[in-house]
Amino acid sequence: MNNSQIKLTALSVPNLVKLLKRSGCRSISEEMVRGDIANGAPINPDGTINLIFYTAWLIKEASDNGD
Repeated sequence: MNNSQIKLTALSVPNLVKLLKRSGCRSISEEMVRGDIANGAPINPDGTINLIFYTAWLIKEASDNGD
């Protein structure tokens, strides 16, 4: 992942995981993200992930589950 080419609205699963790990998230994995997608996390038509929409989905899921 080249920092000059990061597009927060169109990240591949591996690049999303790398970005989140570099930001301090220690418990993220590709399997976790793919599980979120299987459970309804939003993805773009091309299969990439919009970090902003994904984050909003995670917050909604946490609040729906009482976390």
